[in-house]
Amino acid sequence: MKTIIIGGVAGGASAAARLRRLDEQAEIIILERGEFVSFANCGLPYYIGGEITDRENLTLQTPESFKSRFNIDVRVFNEATKINPDEKTVIVKNIVTGEEYSLKYDNLILSPGAEPIKPNIKGIDANHVFTLRNIPDTFKIKSYIEKEKPKTAVVVGGGYIGVEMAENLAKAGLDVSIVELADHLIAPLDFDMAADVHRYIKQKGIKLYLNNGVTAIESSKVILQKGEIKADMVIMSVGVRPETAIAQDCGIKTNAKGSIIVDNNMCTNIPNIYAVGDAVEAENFVTKSPAFIPLAGPANKQGRIAADNISGINSKYTGTQGSAVLKLFDMTVATTGLNEKTAQLDKIDYEKTYIYSSSHASYYPNGNMMSIKALWDKKSLKIIGAQIVGFDGVDKRMDVLATAIRFGGKITDLTELELCYAPPFSSAKDPVNMLGFVAENIVTGKIKQFFWHDVDCLPRDGSVTLLDARTVTEVEYGKIDGFTNIPLDTLRERISEIPKDKPVYVHCHSGLRSYIACRILQGNGYDCYNLAGGWRLYESVINERTVPEYVCTECK
Repeated sequence: MKTIIIGGVAGGASAAARLRRLDEQAEIIILERGEFVSFANCGLPYYIGGEITDRENLTLQTPESFKSRFNIDVRVFNEATKINPDEKTVIVKNIVTGEEYSLKYDNLILSPGAEPIKPNIKGIDANHVFTLRNIPDTFKIKSYIEKEKPKTAVVVGGGYIGVEMAENLAKAGLDVSIVELADHLIAPLDFDMAADVHRYIKQKGIKLYLNNGVTAIESSKVILQKGEIKADMVIMSVGVRPETAIAQDCGIKTNAKGSIIVDNNMCTNIPNIYAVGDAVEAENFVTKSPAFIPLAGPANKQGRIAADNISGINSKYTGTQGSAVLKLFDMTVATTGLNEKTAQLDKIDYEKTYIYSSSHASYYPNGNMMSIKALWDKKSLKIIGAQIVGFDGVDKRMDVLATAIRFGGKITDLTELELCYAPPFSSAKDPVNMLGFVAENIVTGKIKQFFWHDVDCLPRDGSVTLLDARTVTEVEYGKIDGFTNIPLDTLRERISEIPKDKPVYVHCHSGLRSYIACRILQGNGYDCYNLAGGWRLYESVINERTVPEYVCTECK
């Protein structure tokens, strides 16, 4: 059996290795038009910033290592230019010699990946404008920094790669700005969770231009929709599109965005042709709707599944849920599943909550707080998404939540998880448990919530009571207009000051003390609402918001 794989890196390389492990006699050929067949594309920004110092570490496998370990024929600088499904042949061009030749196949795997989007704007092809997709791109950027010694850089696009590039350009000594068309960085985050990221990245000296776009690039500056920025170099990071022209030309079905349509065995509509990785349309694990979620982990799994099916093993891909993590200097940002925007687009009736917890026991030194947000389906209680912004321990909590989503866990199931505990690592009630406890209180009616986007719409005419349960010292650092301060520890003795015939809206710093205040008030016959996420979240969002539209539904 002869299998040809077009493209390497995550999907193609993993498919090739899996095929060999399953069939020692199979003939396997990888065609790669570039110089590198398997490289650490997620590590490329860190070479530019100096975290990775040896360029050899970026290369995971070479043609020689593939040959010696797996007996796989890897042909770099060989580009597949045409597929003839009826003849089961691929036309290949040797980029070095210009020679063209034909290869027969029994099975074909397409792993062409995705290419960076280059908007049609003036100056996009200038020598100081770069995209980052592969190792040659990386070397080109690194060489430009070393030889031209630019002082200012603009990153266009605030997604994962854009933010990583901004960090590493700053570490390389440049004055960095990010321009993002949306109102916040990192699209999988909701704005309220991105607000902490905005504040932190600005503290690190990176300038943000949100709700703004680039209209032209000149030799030493970038022209924006609103204003201009000095720029000795520009990194375009506005997204990627599937590179699937060769598939479309031979009759393989693609969607409107060009992604190859496959079934859950990774088969295309043409027999014996499979497709994997960033070039394919995946199924969103949560919504079961088609999605484009280009990530290395899913690409590796898809490559393995394609190899299994070629070898007679009925493996199925069950969908991509979008689990991802980002390092931003010392901060960690992680997401999985849906955010509010996607949940609303899919018309899911969801509930949400926030907690603000320490990464480990508060009495153990050097703990850091993390902000966690979870969404769940109101009817089934299944978790549909989560976001965490913090420092230590973010990734392990997100991995727990991602696993819970994969196995259909309910938000209330988090209360039952027995997670590892010792003071340097966690608390006896882990933040994941705490998330479950808070949600359980909401689900069972022990507490009613209101949110940061409701605050400005609460009446200040005396028809409701607005209560701040923080200490007097905390209030001196900032307060919400209209809220009366009665510290939690004096609430019982001052409860007579609060009218019983009006709803009470309470907040504290994080939502914990105001929850206790609500329980005291409810126990005394009051109708009480707790501010989810507390003053901390409200203050972060209000001070970092870039548009004024964040108001409650009633006010809209």
